[in-house]
Amino acid sequence: MKPLSDIGLIGLAVMGENLILNMESKGFTVTAYNRSVEKVDRFISGRAQGKNIRGAASIEEFVASLEKPRKIMIMVKAGKPVDDMIEQLIPHLDKGDILIDGGNTHFPDTNRRVAYLESKGLHFVGSGVSGGEEGALTGPSIMPGGSVSAWETLKPIFQGISAKVEDGSPCCDWVGEGGAGHFVKMVHNGIEYGDMQLICEAYQLMKEVLGYNADEIHQVLADWNTTELDSYLIEISRDIFAFKDEDGGPLVEKILDTAGQKGTGKWTGVSALELGVPLTLIGEAVFARCLSAQKEERVKAAEILSGPSLEFTGDKTAFVEDLRQALLASKIVSYAQGYVLMREAAKEFDWHLNYGGIALMWRGGCIIRSAFLGKIKEAFDKNPDITNLLVDPYFTDKVENAQAGWRRVVATAVTHGVSIPALTSALSYFDGYRTARLPANLLQAQRDFFGAHTYERVDRPRGEFFHTNWTGRGGDTASTTYNA
Repeated sequence: MKPLSDIGLIGLAVMGENLILNMESKGFTVTAYNRSVEKVDRFISGRAQGKNIRGAASIEEFVASLEKPRKIMIMVKAGKPVDDMIEQLIPHLDKGDILIDGGNTHFPDTNRRVAYLESKGLHFVGSGVSGGEEGALTGPSIMPGGSVSAWETLKPIFQGISAKVEDGSPCCDWVGEGGAGHFVKMVHNGIEYGDMQLICEAYQLMKEVLGYNADEIHQVLADWNTTELDSYLIEISRDIFAFKDEDGGPLVEKILDTAGQKGTGKWTGVSALELGVPLTLIGEAVFARCLSAQKEERVKAAEILSGPSLEFTGDKTAFVEDLRQALLASKIVSYAQGYVLMREAAKEFDWHLNYGGIALMWRGGCIIRSAFLGKIKEAFDKNPDITNLLVDPYFTDKVENAQAGWRRVVATAVTHGVSIPALTSALSYFDGYRTARLPANLLQAQRDFFGAHTYERVDRPRGEFFHTNWTGRGGDTASTTYNA
């Protein structure tokens, strides 16, 4: 073992342990530390035994074991625990040392920490890591951002341990300044919420409308995974429907229908509201989880409220293809909205994001990995300034071809009383985005009527604002602020 370690990692939960083992398997010597020393001892004598991994019993011993510039990855609970660990480390560090937060941190915290540590001559990197425990061990998608000068030092390690796509390209590259890495990871997680909800809605339609059992749904998903929908989430959903409980029945049908969440989807929705981006599908996916959590209320409501009771009389095979097309089109909308959010954040925070590179980082290792992402990279390679993925020729063609089936699916769900908030909101966004004139002219008239908020006119240049005395009693004074 080398006298000094290449990198140190703090936090020996599942992700931390697996990242250490991944690093060691790629030729790096690693020091492990945990607040509970018993965890360090157990890891060193267990999974890390015989490997180029050393344990440290104290912060002092941990820092002293690392070659300079020291590279320290923190894998502890987001929020105050990260700040507390940073403060414990600072007195033992030298100028140029690098701290890395690899947890699911809210990006404003990373913005703050980058500025704070750079003021002390240190570097700070906030890095999204996606892929779960298996990805951490075998190759995750890694999204680093923060102190730009730290990247060349970290690059060999991070790209070495990341997932690789078919041509060997690593699913890791520098994202951008400040909290850009954690912002991109947040958007990744928001899209993950959307993808999962869309698949759940497809399942609900196959079960409630078509009457398919778990084995039939398994086969549909297996077929879909050979099409443009080829993805990790379709793949694991396929396998879930094939998994049997001890009594031989499908385990999935015995799982309580209340979904949990850790907050990254909510952060994505809040950021979209703050930046004025219509992130409708991901928002609905978050709200769907909130509704699922109201299990007791829903059970009582089901005894009081009723909906239509219809039997599906159409062609089931044709409907399954319509559903596949609806899922594909809705997924395109979800990614399009996510990329618009990243574009607006880059403007707001002066980040320089490589949008095609982000798609490449998501092609392997992460939860939303899919063949679909290669087409997003191609879209940005052709036009780095594209405003919305829906206007890229490839995606325009896919959505146009899916339209008829998409509308049939939504109509069928509505007439049968099946809730599909994500599929429906995606179609509504598509229809709104392709509409040259929306009814917001009436909305602006309403705002001006009750609050003198002013409006622009179609027969005058943009930027000129007008107020009307609608009642004859309001006078000519307009509001001092205007928000479109």
